[in-house]
Parts: sequence; C-alpha cells; structure tokens
Amino acid sequence: MIIDATFWVTISFFIFLGVLIYFKVPLKIKEILEQNILNIRNQISEAEKLKEDAKNILAEHEKKISNSKDEVKEMINKANEEAEKNVTRVSMEFHNLMENRKKNAEERIKQLKNQAIKDIKNASVFIAIKSVEKLIKNSLDKSKLDKIYSSSIDETKLALKKKSS
Repeated sequence: MIIDATFWVTISFFIFLGVLIYFKVPLKIKEILEQNILNIRNQISEAEKLKEDAKNILAEHEKKISNSKDEVKEMINKANEEAEKNVTRVSMEFHNLMENRKKNAEERIKQLKNQAIKDIKNASVFIAIKSVEKLIKNSLDKSKLDKIYSSSIDETKLALKKKSS
C-alpha cells in the first residue's frame, strides 16, 4: 500500500469535514441563510404592505382631486350665476334710476313751462294795464279816469285771481 499525496489530501479533507461538523458550521451556515431568507421575506412583505398603502393613499388623493375639481366647477357655476344676477339687478336699478330722473326732469320742465306761461301772462297783463292807463290818461278827464282806473284794477285783480287758481 503506497501512501501518496492523494491519500493524505483525502484524509485531510475528511478531517476538515469532521472539524466542520464537530463545530456545527453547516448548521450555523444554514441558520444564517435561513435568517437571511426570513429577513428578505419580511422585507418583501413590508414592501408589499407599503405598496398597498401607497395605492390606498394614491386612490384617496385621486378621489380628493376629483372632488376638488367638482367643487371648483360648482363654485365657478355659482360665481357665474351670481355675476349674472348682479348684472341683471344693477341693470334694473340703473334703468329705474334713469326712469326716475327722466320723470323728475319732465316734471321740472313742466313746472318751468307753467311758470313761464304765468310770467308771460302777468307781463302781458301788466303791459296791457300800462297801455290802457296811457290811453285813458290821454283821452279822458280826471274824474272819469279815476273811476275807470279803479274798476279796471279791480277787474284785473279778479281776473288774475281766477287764472292763478
């Protein structure tokens, strides 16, 4: 039997395996690998939970965005309606104000016209009285003139009272 190097390598290999088994190195390697596998599984599970949470948060935010868009549309519609109502109301108020001003102006014009007519009548009466007075002074004597003058003044006063009433 020849003991050569291969024999000693084989013997050394078996001794090495024995030492490894004696110190339970394969079990420790197995435990480390199982621990790593368990950590990886936990990380995958946690990542899946985070993914689900992210999906839920995304859905919530999309729902909020959708609701916000609806609220914005509703607010815009309400603002447009209010603006239209305000424009209509202001237009009506302006129209009424202009109508009132027009009526007031027409009434003022009517009053001024009536006053002008009265002033013209008064001036006409005054001129007529003065003319008659001059005419009578030139054509009548003093006693007749006084009688006619008194009666015409009384008649004129009565006529003016009747016209101004």
